[in-house]
Amino acid sequence: MTPPRTDGGQTGLAMPVTVDVESPPAPDSHLLDRARAFAEPLLSGETLDSGENTLAHALGVADILQAIGGSELMQAASYLVYACEHLTRPQEAIAKRFGVNLADLAVETNKLVHVQRQARAGRPGDTWVAPAPMAQTASAQVENVRKMLLAFSRDLRVVMLRLASRLQSLRYYAATKQVPPPAMPTEALLVFAPLANRLGIWDLKWELEDLSFRFLEPATYRDVARHLDRTRAQRERDVEQLRASLEQDLRREGIQASVQGRPKHIYSIVKKMRGKSLDFEHVYDLCALRVIVQTVQECYAVLSSLHTRFTSLPEEFDDYIAKPKANGYRSLHTVVRDQKGQPIEIQVRTQEMHDHAEHGVAAHWLYKESGIKGYAGVAAVGHYEAKIAVLRQLLDWERELSGEQPRGLFDDRIYVLTPQAAIIELVEGATPVDLAYNVHTEMGHRCRGARVDGAMVPLNTPLRNGQTVEIVVAKEGGPSRDWLNPELGYLAGQRARGKVRAWFNARAMHETVARGRDAVEKVLQREGKTSVNHEDLARELGFDAADALFEAVGKDEFSLRQIESLYRGGDTSNQNADAPLIKAPTQDSKRAGGGVLVVGVDSLMTQLARCCKPAPPDPICGFVTRGKGVSVHRADCTNMREFLARKPERVIEVQWGQPRTDKAPVYPVDVVVQAVDRQGLLRDVSEVFVKEKMNVIGVHSQTNREVAWMTFTVETADAARLQQALGQIAQLKGVRGARRR
Repeated sequence: MTPPRTDGGQTGLAMPVTVDVESPPAPDSHLLDRARAFAEPLLSGETLDSGENTLAHALGVADILQAIGGSELMQAASYLVYACEHLTRPQEAIAKRFGVNLADLAVETNKLVHVQRQARAGRPGDTWVAPAPMAQTASAQVENVRKMLLAFSRDLRVVMLRLASRLQSLRYYAATKQVPPPAMPTEALLVFAPLANRLGIWDLKWELEDLSFRFLEPATYRDVARHLDRTRAQRERDVEQLRASLEQDLRREGIQASVQGRPKHIYSIVKKMRGKSLDFEHVYDLCALRVIVQTVQECYAVLSSLHTRFTSLPEEFDDYIAKPKANGYRSLHTVVRDQKGQPIEIQVRTQEMHDHAEHGVAAHWLYKESGIKGYAGVAAVGHYEAKIAVLRQLLDWERELSGEQPRGLFDDRIYVLTPQAAIIELVEGATPVDLAYNVHTEMGHRCRGARVDGAMVPLNTPLRNGQTVEIVVAKEGGPSRDWLNPELGYLAGQRARGKVRAWFNARAMHETVARGRDAVEKVLQREGKTSVNHEDLARELGFDAADALFEAVGKDEFSLRQIESLYRGGDTSNQNADAPLIKAPTQDSKRAGGGVLVVGVDSLMTQLARCCKPAPPDPICGFVTRGKGVSVHRADCTNMREFLARKPERVIEVQWGQPRTDKAPVYPVDVVVQAVDRQGLLRDVSEVFVKEKMNVIGVHSQTNREVAWMTFTVETADAARLQQALGQIAQLKGVRGARRR
């Protein structure tokens, strides 16, 4: 079903027609007359959904453009925009008669008409309904629409035509006393009026604001209008009398000044009343003047004359010449009372300051709408404010654009639409894959195709401003490694590239864990222990979870011999005669955690950390776990350093306690030995432990290029005594080093 059209859409049933593109233009015809003559038969009888005749709307747009200084070419485009919908090949037809420049302007503006219509109404997708991005809040969407208006086309005159069209629509509703759809004045107030302000088109801004406010808050509008009407005639006489008198007095003082009255608009009055919590009688600049002189010295001379002639209100004085605003705005602001006690706001500035205030688009917009000094306006978004300053030259550019194409302002960003008319910001050069990941990570992983403006395109196709992009996804699957190849051009954004890498990293980890699981299960099956719980096995071997054990085995960082040794215990019949005698952990070792005291706390459960396996007299620290008491680590443990950095509030002081029996507890510790591989090496090392009366309860050995790496888990009651044993091991033939793990 075709959505209702507003502001630029037509409700007639006329079908697109084919125009003879070979007919040459009449060389003696005036451009504006020729454009109207070309469009009139196509638009005859057509109306907008408001009821306004389409041709009359185009005429109104052309008149507005003429009033703000738009060229004849822009005025001609106001007719051709609506003619595009009735041409089978609008670009070709218009270019043949009026030139490529005017054809581009008309076609691009017609595209923006459709974009804005979709953004207001939205429509369901044909094959996929995208979740709304989190950033698409109301305020973010409004700012995106602003960007869209500026970034949509390479020709910024498109924006001018849309501003004029929206103003004409509001004028029509006001003249016919109809109520427009609520979205129209809201969008005009939040998007079009600030945009006109940025462009320095003040007359459009003020009229857009007043008309929008009239429809959005009719009661308040009528109330303020009645207040103004009651005093309008008298205020105008007073302002004119004061203006002429002040201008003459300044000339007598030798100051050549231009004194102007400042027109007030209903919306700006209401905004000031609300922003500063004032009632109508206390809005000082209902009666306002502006004095323009040639030099800064004359500015202060005028200020002195004003304060001598009138009673000043010191609290309302601002010197933005001595201390300019951050945006460069400079002027003197003062409020004085005349002989009747009525407040008058007066601005004093040089002609140069006035030109900057009137045409310095970004500066004026920030002053009026950033919330400074209590104004309840819309906050500025800073990441492209530096670029916006060039817009002050827009009207001058337009007059020179007869055969030139202006440059875009947002070359580093593009804005595209989803099928639901959500506007998505992407980096320049972004592809459909970038868009898919921007909307949702899972959509990016399962992206398999894309339709751009209804046509299927390769996934590495760079997107352009204003295109509607529909992502085709598979039910399952993942990304392609080709997407990470920069030469193939599938991804332009680092965010999407990071998500693809994360997917492959997770997949590699999954494969590693699966490989380790298979290896562990084969060992358990060989040992007749298939009923063993994997989580219990992992904890017994010093791992936090089964997957951590499987990962270590899958990476060849943990020997399966340790699992065999765990279940064979003292049975050495199947072991190599060279292997050490491995015993099961003693009960004293299992109770070793009870030999630790938590400073300041009684009867708190403790356990020795398996990652570093502390033993007296190692310096130790405690970490409060969730549900397992206090985990005791060596002070130099890597995990403890991480705990101190991330969760220092859960690190507590602990110390070794006195044994509860005459028999000292023993503690399992890991020892690493590196040596040149030889016959009898394991036996020689184990004999040292036997001599020092230390039980070996686990061993892992591997050889790489004739270098043996052996890890022993031994029980000791004293870490200092263990160091002596390590010293003896280091003296053995071929041993390169022996240390605690």
